[in-house]
Amino acid sequence: MMDPRVTGWWDMVIVTRRLVAMLALLTIVGTGSLPARAADCEDLVGRLMVGEALLAAQFVAFAEKAGVKPAEINAILKSIAEKSAIEEFWITDSFGRAYLTNTGIDFTFSADPAKQPQASAFWPLIAGGKQIVIQGARKREIDDRVFKYVGVAGVDKPRIVQVGVGAENLANCK
Repeated sequence: MMDPRVTGWWDMVIVTRRLVAMLALLTIVGTGSLPARAADCEDLVGRLMVGEALLAAQFVAFAEKAGVKPAEINAILKSIAEKSAIEEFWITDSFGRAYLTNTGIDFTFSADPAKQPQASAFWPLIAGGKQIVIQGARKREIDDRVFKYVGVAGVDKPRIVQVGVGAENLANCK
């Protein structure tokens, strides 16, 4: 639940920035003190990404309720991606179309694994079959880059709220 003292759009931005800073601190503290193997590290990264996706879901629900326009939300997502390890945000409508993203790429999720072997795994977040999907790093459909994605269901309506990290950032995890 958001802080009841948050009253305006700028307050929402400040709260969001503080949440991202806290999450970054938890990431540094959590990974800096543990000698982890690659699989353990990917698991830890996945669990941290769940927190980031949950924060994004809350942020988007709050922003849309406050009347923030999609272009403004996209600008905030882009700013967060530029300042954090999360490279991508993909937030859909109830039909799977990603209309909120920092990437500028037009993409629609499909439920059909034959069409989208990687992205279709997130469809149950819209359909109501799952609340969280943590996917191992793998090649994605749009450009053959390897990414790790985590998605959560929307908190305000059926949707996918997904965050992604490229393999280049995961490679530093030893």
